[in-house]
Amino acid sequence: MVTMQSENHRTQHIGWLRAAVLGANDGIVSTASLILGVAAASATQGPVLVAGVAGLVAGAMSMAAGEYVSVSSQSDTEHADIARETIELATDGVHELAELTAIYIQRGLDPNLARQVATQLTAHDALAAHTRDELGISDTVSAKPLQAALVSALSFIVGAGLPLLTAWLAPFSALKPVVAATSLLFLVILGGLAAYTGGAGIVKGILRVTFWGALAMGITAGVGMLFGVSV
Repeated sequence: MVTMQSENHRTQHIGWLRAAVLGANDGIVSTASLILGVAAASATQGPVLVAGVAGLVAGAMSMAAGEYVSVSSQSDTEHADIARETIELATDGVHELAELTAIYIQRGLDPNLARQVATQLTAHDALAAHTRDELGISDTVSAKPLQAALVSALSFIVGAGLPLLTAWLAPFSALKPVVAATSLLFLVILGGLAAYTGGAGIVKGILRVTFWGALAMGITAGVGMLFGVSV
């Protein structure tokens, strides 16, 4: 008797992990950049905090709406393809069986075995077989608009709250270097956690997130210094 050993794969994390990393990264970078830009052009701490809070609220709403619309569009496309495949299976099953067989041949099975596999999977659940192997849609990676919107908004709030809290606690004279340094630290932690959760290289994940975050914050601070006006 053959027993199946349970394996722990990371693909089940793809949907929420992508949204969480995007939201937290955008929250840290955009809010820290906004704080640094306003601080570079302001003489007091008040406008910096107001701008940070406004950026947090606006960013969280924007992330939620943007993710929901984007992932909903993907979900609509997936459902349309599945509906089309359902019709094709009902009206031209012979062609669909040949199509599934050809897919398995391309993946390395010999023609006879590919035909047997396609026939058995079609008899078991034809739509599931075509959805998975022809369309590339599965429960693991299918679009979940509400999940993406909620995760993005919440992670943005957490990410944005970190530099905002730092700006509130730090003395104004040291606000810019403190916010910049702590935000880079937050990005390092985010990159490491995201890479670890996804099973990727931690160093690579850290460098990727931190580099682009530092670049964004530097450019925004530079713009604020360039204008150099009170806000």
